[in-house]
Amino acid sequence: MKKAQLEQEVQRQLSILRRGTAEIVSEEGLATKIRSSLVSGKPLRVKLGADPSAPDLHLGHAVVLDKLREFQDLGHQVVFIIGDYTARIGDPSGRSKTRPPLTGEQIDANATTYFEQVCRILDPQKTEVRYNGEWLSRLTFEEIIRLASRFTIQQILERDDFSKRYHVQVPIFFHEFFYPLMQAYDSVAVEADVELGGTDQKFNFLLARQLQEQVGQVAQVAFMMPILPGLDGIHRMSKSLGNYIGIAENAVDMYGKSMSIPDGLMEQYFTLLTSMPEPELQGIVAGIADGSVHPMTAKKRLAFLVTERFHGTEGAAAAQANFENVFSKRASTASADIVYEDVTLPAEFAGFPEVAVIDLLFGLGAVPSKSEARRLIQQGGIEVEGQRVADIGFRVSLGHSPIHMRVGKKRFLAVNL
Repeated sequence: MKKAQLEQEVQRQLSILRRGTAEIVSEEGLATKIRSSLVSGKPLRVKLGADPSAPDLHLGHAVVLDKLREFQDLGHQVVFIIGDYTARIGDPSGRSKTRPPLTGEQIDANATTYFEQVCRILDPQKTEVRYNGEWLSRLTFEEIIRLASRFTIQQILERDDFSKRYHVQVPIFFHEFFYPLMQAYDSVAVEADVELGGTDQKFNFLLARQLQEQVGQVAQVAFMMPILPGLDGIHRMSKSLGNYIGIAENAVDMYGKSMSIPDGLMEQYFTLLTSMPEPELQGIVAGIADGSVHPMTAKKRLAFLVTERFHGTEGAAAAQANFENVFSKRASTASADIVYEDVTLPAEFAGFPEVAVIDLLFGLGAVPSKSEARRLIQQGGIEVEGQRVADIGFRVSLGHSPIHMRVGKKRFLAVNL
């Protein structure tokens, strides 16, 4: 390959890999590694570590997995590490308290379904699967002491979550300090060229770079992806918070949940979860801003693309038709005991970008009291745009009209702004 062609290919790969990325440490290092890979014909080893802390993956996980798939499509080798050993400690990243460790039985059960779901996005033929128990379980106590001697307590306490817990006197157990060391050792064990994860993993990634250099390896490139906000628009997507879209969910639920995201998150979701070309995406964003594109139209496009990824074009089309029948055309589920109402947003909420669902239900007169609204939410009796509301603090975006809500089993509201 001629020098000009080589540089052109390096820039092409960088352009693809930059999209949606929060931070790369360092981009110059990545360019150097890509260039070396092209010259040698040896693919980069791109690492992702995941503890099987829960059996179901959601679209927040897909953000990182999509970037891994881009590396695969560019000819690089993905090394997917299932943290069967680190899960025995529990990742303290972003935690305000100690994460309870998993039992061996829980780890095995969760790991069973993990890779099957991962392969909905990754190419299994280009994915090297490893369990970090392969190397971590073999370390002697002397080797662990030597590993720990490479870092200081002050250095570990620089980590944001540890620092906060230390200063407010929330207990930090000694074994938690070993988690970033174990994750760093994973990079050494598999000779990672690149490591991917969320922005909350930056400290761990940089620690791995330092350890690799200390043992004579070339430091990996740290590739940080944004943390995807959940359906509530406030917290990170999380199964425990109920604000998630699972990648294994059926098409109808996936489409309906996608329709419930706040309007302000659409650009981020389009960028991180679809392959929509940048000019088309910016056209939609500009159109929403100037009023030439209705937010509901854009959201339907987003919901279709997300659902199509996991269920194909036919599955997405069927889910969209179901959504429109239930919440727009009101045809397929019509019966004598189902009540459909067109209502107007109370004046007290006019001009607000969003409103607490409890306040909206009470303001519409859909419930006799806010305590009744809380009870219905806790019993799964409230839906917004097909998404069951699980959090009593959920806020409804007022960026499009009408807003479709279900109150109880048989009452459907179309809230017009």
